[in-house]
Amino acid sequence: MKIIVVSDYERMSEEVAKIVQAQIAVKPDSVLGLATGSTPLGTYRKLVEMAKDGLDFSQVTTFNLDEYVGLAGDHPQSYRYYMEQNLFSGVNIPREKTFIPNGTAADLAAECAAYEEKIKGAGGIDLQLLGIGSNAHIGFNEPGSEFGSTTRLVDLAESTIEDNSRFFASREEVPTQAISMGIKSIMQAKQIVLMANGENKADAIWATVLGPVTSDVPASVLQLHPFVTLVLDEAAASKL
Repeated sequence: MKIIVVSDYERMSEEVAKIVQAQIAVKPDSVLGLATGSTPLGTYRKLVEMAKDGLDFSQVTTFNLDEYVGLAGDHPQSYRYYMEQNLFSGVNIPREKTFIPNGTAADLAAECAAYEEKIKGAGGIDLQLLGIGSNAHIGFNEPGSEFGSTTRLVDLAESTIEDNSRFFASREEVPTQAISMGIKSIMQAKQIVLMANGENKADAIWATVLGPVTSDVPASVLQLHPFVTLVLDEAAASKL
């Protein structure tokens, strides 16, 4: 596990964007696993700037970690909408190469199985970006998630609903379920980059890096992956 500690959010975002840029330079048809939430926003802004300077996404394929159940792609809080607003509209990636679970699918189990097959059909994920929840969830794999889990329907923890309520008009509007890539799905990526900023993530980062590998701390499984990089600001790294 490689750990990069930088001074602040801006530097963290720049560092992760450079890793993505290097991946695309080495393999123009890279398959990228993408995350949402507030943490990756700066990275996506940097990538859009890099695209204006020539970073080519035309052969890239992307798979997002998760999507809320019940939100259509045009809903302002859906992750399809988030990706469109914050990355896809600013780079030259063909939309047919951008994959996000369909949270309004009539058969959610079939949607989950099909998503796994799409990842396999693309040759697997070359570089997976991750954020981390205050309870150390990755994707929407909450504490207690099995390490052998693949893309599936999940119930969101109360702490996750509370954390995400800031994006909605009220807590009651936050979906209580999501489709999420599983722990096994994430761990099958060839390279993983986890980014974290802020003092509120310091406990989760400590447990991820220095605690036991346990399903109670989903991100701790990353200790078992051969190519993981954590990019942290000083606040997130403060307890290491």
